[in-house]
Amino acid sequence: MTVEQNVLQQHSHKHQQTLLNQLREVTGTTDVQLLQQALQVSNGDLAEAVAYLTEKNAKVPQQDETTYYQTSQVASDRYISVGSQADTNVIDLTGDDKDDLQRAIALSLEESNRAFRETGITDEEQAISRVLEASIAENKASLKRTHTEVWSDSPNPHDRKRIDSCPVGLKNVGNTCWFSAVIQSLFNLLEFQRLVLHYSPPARVHDLPRNQKEHRNLPFMRELRNLFSLMVGSKRKYVDPSRAVEILKDAFKSTESQQQDVSEFTHKLLDWLEDAFQMKAEEDREGEKPKNPMVELFYGRFLAVGVLEGKKFENTEMFGQYPLQVNGFKDLHECLEAAMIEGEIESLHSAENSARSGQEHWFTELPPVLTFELSRFEFNQALGRPEKIHNKLEFPSMLYMDRYMDRNREITRIKREEIRRLKEHLTLLQQRLERYLSYGSGPKRFPLADVLQYAMEFASSKPVCTSPVEDIDTSAPPGGTTGQQLAPPSSAAEQDSLPAPESSSPASGPTSGPSAAQQQRVPIHKPFTQSRLPPDLPMHPAPRHITEEELRVLEGCLHRWRSEVENDTRDLQGSITRIHRTIELMYSDKSMMQVPYRLHAVLVHEGQANAGHYWAYIYDLHQRCWMKYNDISVTKSSWEELVRDSFGGYRNASAYCLMYINDKKPFLIEEEFDKETGQILSGMDKLPPDLKQYVKEDNELFDKEIEDWDMLQARKAQQEKLALAAAAAAAAASSTSTSSPSPQPMSIESSPPDNAAPQQEPEYMEQPSPTNDSKHLQEDTERAIFRAAAEQQERSPEALLNAAIKLEYARLLRFAQEDTSPENDYRLQHIIVYFIQNQAPKKILERTLLTQFADRNLAFDERCKSIMNVARAKLDLIKPEEVNMDEYEMWHQDYRNFRETTIFMMTGLELFQKTNFVEALMYLIYSYQYNKELLLKGLYRGHDEELLGHYRRECLLKLNEQAAAMFESGEDPEVTTGLGIMNELVVPCIPLLLVHDAQRDLLAVEDMRNRWCSYLGQEMEANLQEKLTDFLPKLLDCSTEIKSFHDPPKLPTFSTLELCERFGRIMAAVGRVHGEGR
Repeated sequence: MTVEQNVLQQHSHKHQQTLLNQLREVTGTTDVQLLQQALQVSNGDLAEAVAYLTEKNAKVPQQDETTYYQTSQVASDRYISVGSQADTNVIDLTGDDKDDLQRAIALSLEESNRAFRETGITDEEQAISRVLEASIAENKASLKRTHTEVWSDSPNPHDRKRIDSCPVGLKNVGNTCWFSAVIQSLFNLLEFQRLVLHYSPPARVHDLPRNQKEHRNLPFMRELRNLFSLMVGSKRKYVDPSRAVEILKDAFKSTESQQQDVSEFTHKLLDWLEDAFQMKAEEDREGEKPKNPMVELFYGRFLAVGVLEGKKFENTEMFGQYPLQVNGFKDLHECLEAAMIEGEIESLHSAENSARSGQEHWFTELPPVLTFELSRFEFNQALGRPEKIHNKLEFPSMLYMDRYMDRNREITRIKREEIRRLKEHLTLLQQRLERYLSYGSGPKRFPLADVLQYAMEFASSKPVCTSPVEDIDTSAPPGGTTGQQLAPPSSAAEQDSLPAPESSSPASGPTSGPSAAQQQRVPIHKPFTQSRLPPDLPMHPAPRHITEEELRVLEGCLHRWRSEVENDTRDLQGSITRIHRTIELMYSDKSMMQVPYRLHAVLVHEGQANAGHYWAYIYDLHQRCWMKYNDISVTKSSWEELVRDSFGGYRNASAYCLMYINDKKPFLIEEEFDKETGQILSGMDKLPPDLKQYVKEDNELFDKEIEDWDMLQARKAQQEKLALAAAAAAAAASSTSTSSPSPQPMSIESSPPDNAAPQQEPEYMEQPSPTNDSKHLQEDTERAIFRAAAEQQERSPEALLNAAIKLEYARLLRFAQEDTSPENDYRLQHIIVYFIQNQAPKKILERTLLTQFADRNLAFDERCKSIMNVARAKLDLIKPEEVNMDEYEMWHQDYRNFRETTIFMMTGLELFQKTNFVEALMYLIYSYQYNKELLLKGLYRGHDEELLGHYRRECLLKLNEQAAAMFESGEDPEVTTGLGIMNELVVPCIPLLLVHDAQRDLLAVEDMRNRWCSYLGQEMEANLQEKLTDFLPKLLDCSTEIKSFHDPPKLPTFSTLELCERFGRIMAAVGRVHGEGR
């Protein structure tokens, strides 16, 4: 066979397989025979094939036997359906006939088929083209984004600097999280990394590529090498993959946009890499059969053992990514078992000729890298749209593939038969157990042991001779006698007016003592204030008449029956547990654990069928931990987090692709060693010379960017210092030119000379005049002085100062130790309370109190003036080594931060109460962040974190609801405003809720995302659909990196008195609402 004939045959097989895949995807039919019949009858016309398969009363013609037996040549085997995305998005049209849907599908396929015939580009290639062009367009448009959108880089290059040898992330250049997830998974396969880095194009193609593949694949390989080299040796925290994406985009022609599917991209990527390495292999091994490293690494073979109309056949086929259905299975082994058997295969194991057909798959050769595609999407025919399958599917970290190998075929069949028999027995036992656990013939069923126990309790209850309502006399006045067996009241209104019936008990009769005392001893049942019934009221109904003999016989029978039922239940449960254990251990013998595959990477998708976000978990063998690769963010993770995000069933996130590696082939993930020194190669040493130069140049550009930034910041800092110095000089000149000095505010620093410029002091310690806050502080100080004067015998100013400071400290200490409600926070009233609660050093407390008594506002009588002068003199005498002024200023700065946080919190809560959620959000966001920083230093440094977190979360949920309602209105101004709220306020805040992994915050984010994802598939105008498609990837981005944010809002100034009053009011209001909510 000539080369041209071989190429034509490969193209023919590939085209036929593409048609089969399209037909399977559209119709949902998995029967290969039926699909080939349809193509044969329709002569390759997809529209006629769909009509043939969906026709309600179509007669299935006899199939040519050779069609089913025919197998592709080895060279083209990789294009068979097992290596494609054929089974992932199933659309089942084999049910009720829907003419309009059938016509639409037929028309679509006709257009698709015509496009293929005219251009030679398949639908798969067109799909990749659409997403790639969208990615490049969005990357270019990102230059025009506002600072509030999530894709912008930090202007500070230090924020983008790689820390030590931390793995490098990949920038999302517009709906390309799928690219990042796949590339990172492959890059961390060190053997694959080495193959790409050391790839050199064939020498003959340096001048001119011979065909479209060479024109496309070789430039892509060049950019992939460049990208991998940056991921190895870059100084950047993340790198930009735009060039590689742009090469992919240029390979196809399309203008539509969508988010690309991981498995489709991986399949196409490996296809391109295979072609690129094939060209190199053919050049290196002329005259010999070339070995393609991509095929050696990612492709395996299986044997299809089948029966058709009673006749057996065997075919060997190649596979790449192996597709597995998720729906209906609980773990990976169940998926594999189902995928390895198609149809009814009883005839495979019997000598009898049977009309049944089916086939088994047995792996003859597994690839070193084994990839499973988990089909998590299906078409909902009732709703007319694709849906994601969120079912839970477990998979192990170590997978033993022995049971699926052809060499173990016979022993596996024996074990499968044994498991089938055990499962049949298990089903019978579970049915029997269910009869014990759900006993009864009505709609409500109960455990039989509980039914017998209830009957025993009823029979042994104290007999009541009267009717349940006869002993209730609603006409009697409140009160009654004790010692009666009171029946339960029939309504809450009768609780306080229940007389004791005169003849209901032998204990009734004449009573002694005053009636009031009797009434006090009667327990009155109040259903809303008492958690349980009083002991003298019957808890259950009781039999009217039962003799002791009847009760003895009945109790004996019920006890015996209950014991028998409990024993039977335990026996059944024990048998079920043993069978489960036997099934679990069926393949645990050593002979069936010889083909271990270790989990290397898990690709996760979060979202719905039409939109979502991808990221990857990859195992780092050297650090022995899982790493989470989420676009630019690369963080340490854990198996527990992987399970939560990947198994499914918990959120909208689930694994979409699993990559296992042969645990007996360590070269896949082993580092490379220097041949001369024997040392492990790392960083730039791993790169060939041309890539070393490429990375070096990029690192020099980044170093230059950092240097320019540092110089710019230094100039800004210098300009600020000059401006402050000029302002201080102007203030000093203004002060010396003033003829009459004004009263000086109290200083928290050493007192300046009288002719010096007054320092700007915090509002919590001073005010420019003795009013409001300063007046309140002055009154406290003077009160302490007067009390000291009254109690102190020595009247010298210094003695009075010492006594007054002790009295003031004692007063504030009581406040600090008092357990108060949130609305009465003494820390806001005085800085010393804050210092005491947070255990500030004694020297800081003493200097702060001394500063309080040195306030010039005290100089209105001779005694206060003399004390003030003594305090100021003491301040002047304090030496720098006695009080660390840096520490002193730090404590006062912490208190200023506390007051600012309080104002943020108070203002945000006030705006929230007024339903002004847009303005409230930033106050609540910043109050939470600042408060968290305060609490890191101590428990009493800030406010209730849970309360702030609750209102931050609620504010985001309210804004999300408002924005969703605006979007639902369909009016352009409303829609624009709603999406603006989401893009500018809600979306930038989502990383703040994700970063600490708090359960309530995660649920809130899930609720917000679900609200918008619920619009997918709903009928809406095209412009709304376009806006929704553009917006959803931003909302579904799971990155916890805060890329950009609003500046904090400006804060008004408050006196201490005003701040305490407003804070008390809002906290009281919040406490009531919060209490009612709980």
